[in-house]
Amino acid sequence: MAEPWPSYSSSSRGKKKRPRSPDGDATSSQGRTENSTSLEDNLIFSDTLIALQLMRTQFPKLEKSQLYSSVKDRTQVDRDLESLKKDRVLRVFKLNTGQDDHAIMFMDDYLKQMESAVRRSTGKNKDGSEVFDWFEKYVLRSKLDVSIDHLELCSLLSHGGDARDKHITLLMNAGLLTRQLIDPNMYWFSIPSIGPILKGLSQGRKEVLSLLGRRKYKEMLLSSLEKTRLRLSPLDVRFHLRDLIGSGHVKTVQTPTGLLARMSTD
Repeated sequence: MAEPWPSYSSSSRGKKKRPRSPDGDATSSQGRTENSTSLEDNLIFSDTLIALQLMRTQFPKLEKSQLYSSVKDRTQVDRDLESLKKDRVLRVFKLNTGQDDHAIMFMDDYLKQMESAVRRSTGKNKDGSEVFDWFEKYVLRSKLDVSIDHLELCSLLSHGGDARDKHITLLMNAGLLTRQLIDPNMYWFSIPSIGPILKGLSQGRKEVLSLLGRRKYKEMLLSSLEKTRLRLSPLDVRFHLRDLIGSGHVKTVQTPTGLLARMSTD
């Protein structure tokens, strides 16, 4: 799931227009980072959509726990997320990390990534590629949950044409669906090419917690910790700090010398 950027009330629910970034331009989909932005100075937001918009300039994918670290009212966060999902501004995905992890992605970012995945997946072989149009028009627009069962998937795809097993295989090969291990008739909606992100997420969590755990009081100034270069994760350390703070594994404590990041013992 970045400021001193303008504060907005949580009344953004239901609005399809996105706020613009402080420089007057809408935030770009990928590639921009705010290396000069201090996490200590820019930790808390008052609005869910603003938090999502501006944190997108830092991170390639947003985790729900990062959002929890940045907006104090978690109940409001959940209500806002539901509203933004219904407005098709964003999608929420269940992550295959072995934990109750979810990723949040703006719909326009997801569709761009989907387009790239389709190009890689089909190449010169166009047989069955019409399913991707069906998937976008009839599945993504009507099914907002993180999962879908086989019969409902086939039913929605059939609005576009004669949906067959080969079509579902194409969707899975493109990384748009993954089959649930517990119930093979259920699929998770997934983000193409997210494998390295998941690996980095898991390893980065362990590395940051290990770093804090080796300290005498299991704590470190946040301003110093956010400058750490992680060895095991390609993700920015601020990504992991927001994740760990939001999930409760790390707590922040205000002191005269600055904000402390302290490993939770709960």
